Amino acid sequence: MSEQKPKTELEKKARQWLKDRGVTLEDIGELVYYLQSPYHETLEMDVCIKNVDKVLGKREVQNAVITGIQLDVLAEQKKLASPLQETIETDESLYGVDEIIALSIVNVYGSIGFTNYGYIDKQKPGILKKLNDKSTGMCHTFLDDIVGAIAASASSRLAHSEANDEELD
Repeated sequence: MSEQKPKTELEKKARQWLKDRGVTLEDIGELVYYLQSPYHETLEMDVCIKNVDKVLGKREVQNAVITGIQLDVLAEQKKLASPLQETIETDESLYGVDEIIALSIVNVYGSIGFTNYGYIDKQKPGILKKLNDKSTGMCHTFLDDIVGAIAASASSRLAHSEANDEELD
Protein backbone atom coordinates (compact mmCIF):
# COMPACT_ATOMS: atom_id res chain seq x y z
CA MET A 1 0.00 0.00 0.00
CA SER A 2 1.40 3.41 -0.92
CA GLU A 3 1.99 6.05 1.70
CA GLN A 4 -0.10 9.20 1.34
CA LYS A 5 2.00 12.30 0.80
CA PRO A 6 1.33 15.31 3.01
CA LYS A 7 -0.89 17.98 1.47
CA THR A 8 0.68 21.29 0.46
CA GLU A 9 -0.70 24.59 1.70
CA LEU A 10 -2.12 25.21 -1.77
CA GLU A 11 -3.98 21.89 -1.73
CA LYS A 12 -5.28 22.46 1.80
CA LYS A 13 -6.55 25.91 0.78
CA ALA A 14 -8.24 24.61 -2.40
CA ARG A 15 -9.99 21.84 -0.47
CA GLN A 16 -11.06 24.21 2.30
CA TRP A 17 -12.42 26.79 -0.14
CA LEU A 18 -14.47 24.13 -1.91
CA LYS A 19 -15.90 23.10 1.45
CA ASP A 20 -16.52 26.74 2.43
CA ARG A 21 -18.51 27.18 -0.80
CA GLY A 22 -20.65 24.14 0.01
CA VAL A 23 -18.96 21.51 -2.16
CA THR A 24 -17.85 18.20 -0.66
CA LEU A 25 -15.81 15.36 -2.10
CA GLU A 26 -18.98 13.29 -1.85
CA ASP A 27 -20.87 15.83 -4.00
CA ILE A 28 -18.23 15.57 -6.70
CA GLY A 29 -18.08 11.79 -6.25
CA GLU A 30 -21.80 11.62 -7.01
CA LEU A 31 -21.12 13.38 -10.31
CA VAL A 32 -18.40 10.84 -11.13
CA TYR A 33 -20.86 8.07 -10.33
CA TYR A 34 -23.43 9.75 -12.60
CA LEU A 35 -20.91 9.77 -15.45
CA GLN A 36 -19.40 6.31 -14.98
CA SER A 37 -22.10 4.04 -13.51
CA PRO A 38 -23.60 3.21 -16.93
CA TYR A 39 -20.23 1.65 -17.87
CA HIS A 40 -19.37 -0.10 -14.59
CA GLU A 41 -21.97 -2.44 -13.10
CA THR A 42 -20.19 -2.72 -9.75
CA LEU A 43 -19.00 0.87 -9.36
CA GLU A 44 -18.97 1.99 -5.75
CA MET A 45 -19.04 5.53 -4.41
CA ASP A 46 -15.76 5.15 -2.51
CA VAL A 47 -13.97 4.52 -5.82
CA CYS A 48 -15.51 7.68 -7.26
CA ILE A 49 -14.48 9.74 -4.23
CA LYS A 50 -10.95 8.27 -4.31
CA ASN A 51 -10.59 9.45 -7.90
CA VAL A 52 -11.86 12.92 -6.98
CA ASP A 53 -9.30 13.01 -4.17
CA LYS A 54 -6.51 12.11 -6.62
CA VAL A 55 -7.59 14.82 -9.07
CA LEU A 56 -7.58 17.39 -6.27
CA GLY A 57 -4.00 16.39 -5.55
CA LYS A 58 -2.87 17.96 -8.84
CA ARG A 59 -1.35 21.43 -8.60
CA GLU A 60 -3.03 22.57 -11.85
CA VAL A 61 -6.41 21.70 -10.35
CA GLN A 62 -5.64 23.43 -7.06
CA ASN A 63 -4.63 26.61 -8.91
CA ALA A 64 -7.84 26.56 -10.94
CA VAL A 65 -9.94 26.05 -7.80
CA ILE A 66 -8.47 28.96 -5.87
CA THR A 67 -8.47 31.29 -8.88
CA GLY A 68 -12.08 30.58 -9.81
CA ILE A 69 -13.42 30.73 -6.28
CA GLN A 70 -11.58 33.99 -5.60
CA LEU A 71 -13.13 35.58 -8.68
CA ASP A 72 -16.60 34.38 -7.64
CA VAL A 73 -16.11 35.81 -4.13
CA LEU A 74 -14.86 39.14 -5.47
CA ALA A 75 -17.90 39.34 -7.75
CA GLU A 76 -20.20 38.68 -4.76
CA GLN A 77 -18.46 41.48 -2.89
CA LYS A 78 -18.78 43.74 -5.96
CA LYS A 79 -15.03 44.32 -5.96
CA LEU A 80 -14.38 43.85 -9.67
CA ALA A 81 -14.19 46.68 -12.19
CA SER A 82 -16.96 47.12 -14.73
CA PRO A 83 -17.72 45.45 -17.15
CA LEU A 84 -16.02 42.37 -15.59
CA GLN A 85 -18.14 42.74 -12.45
CA GLU A 86 -21.42 42.50 -14.34
CA THR A 87 -20.13 39.76 -16.65
CA ILE A 88 -19.14 37.43 -13.81
CA GLU A 89 -22.06 38.43 -11.60
CA THR A 90 -24.58 37.43 -14.27
CA ASP A 91 -22.56 34.48 -15.61
CA GLU A 92 -22.78 35.94 -19.11
CA SER A 93 -23.12 33.10 -21.60
CA LEU A 94 -20.56 34.48 -24.07
CA TYR A 95 -17.87 35.15 -21.44
CA GLY A 96 -16.25 31.70 -21.66
CA VAL A 97 -13.27 32.29 -19.36
CA ASP A 98 -14.96 30.16 -16.69
CA GLU A 99 -15.05 27.27 -19.16
CA ILE A 100 -11.42 27.88 -20.15
CA ILE A 101 -10.34 27.43 -16.53
CA ALA A 102 -12.44 24.25 -16.38
CA LEU A 103 -10.82 22.96 -19.56
CA SER A 104 -7.38 23.49 -18.01
CA ILE A 105 -8.45 20.93 -15.39
CA VAL A 106 -9.85 18.32 -17.79
CA ASN A 107 -6.81 18.68 -20.02
CA VAL A 108 -4.79 16.86 -17.35
CA TYR A 109 -6.68 13.62 -18.16
CA GLY A 110 -6.91 13.65 -21.94
CA SER A 111 -9.66 13.89 -24.52
CA ILE A 112 -12.20 11.78 -22.60
CA GLY A 113 -12.16 14.54 -19.99
CA PHE A 114 -13.37 17.06 -22.57
CA THR A 115 -16.35 14.95 -23.59
CA ASN A 116 -17.20 14.11 -19.97
CA TYR A 117 -17.04 17.80 -19.10
CA GLY A 118 -19.22 18.91 -22.01
CA TYR A 119 -21.84 16.33 -21.13
CA ILE A 120 -22.00 17.07 -17.41
CA ASP A 121 -21.91 20.83 -17.99
CA LYS A 122 -24.98 20.52 -20.20
CA GLN A 123 -26.87 18.11 -17.91
CA LYS A 124 -26.05 19.91 -14.61
CA PRO A 125 -26.93 17.03 -12.25
CA GLY A 126 -26.54 17.05 -8.47
CA ILE A 127 -24.40 19.78 -6.96
CA LEU A 128 -24.04 21.47 -10.38
CA LYS A 129 -27.76 22.25 -10.42
CA LYS A 130 -27.47 23.78 -6.95
CA LEU A 131 -24.38 25.82 -7.88
CA ASN A 132 -26.08 27.07 -11.04
CA ASP A 133 -29.10 28.36 -9.09
CA LYS A 134 -28.91 32.16 -9.35
CA SER A 135 -31.50 32.71 -6.59
CA THR A 136 -29.07 31.87 -3.77
CA GLY A 137 -27.36 35.26 -3.78
CA MET A 138 -24.01 33.55 -4.26
CA CYS A 139 -21.91 33.81 -7.39
CA HIS A 140 -20.71 30.47 -8.75
CA THR A 141 -19.80 31.51 -12.28
CA PHE A 142 -16.46 29.74 -12.01
CA LEU A 143 -17.21 27.17 -9.32
CA ASP A 144 -19.90 25.24 -11.19
CA ASP A 145 -17.56 24.77 -14.15
CA ILE A 146 -14.62 23.86 -11.91
CA VAL A 147 -16.63 21.26 -9.99
CA GLY A 148 -17.89 19.79 -13.27
CA ALA A 149 -14.32 19.67 -14.56
CA ILE A 150 -13.05 17.93 -11.43
CA ALA A 151 -15.82 15.34 -11.78
CA ALA A 152 -15.09 14.90 -15.49
CA SER A 153 -11.40 14.46 -14.74
CA ALA A 154 -12.03 11.97 -11.95
CA SER A 155 -14.37 10.11 -14.29
CA SER A 156 -11.66 10.07 -16.95
CA ARG A 157 -9.11 8.88 -14.43
CA LEU A 158 -11.47 6.08 -13.48
CA ALA A 159 -12.00 5.12 -17.12
CA HIS A 160 -8.23 5.08 -17.75
CA SER A 161 -7.62 2.95 -14.66
CA GLU A 162 -10.27 0.46 -15.78
CA ALA A 163 -8.45 0.23 -19.12
CA ASN A 164 -5.19 -0.31 -17.16
CA ASP A 165 -3.75 2.94 -18.48
CA GLU A 166 -3.32 4.38 -15.01
CA GLU A 167 -2.86 2.94 -11.56
CA LEU A 168 -5.74 3.60 -9.18
CA ASP A 169 -3.58 3.20 -6.04
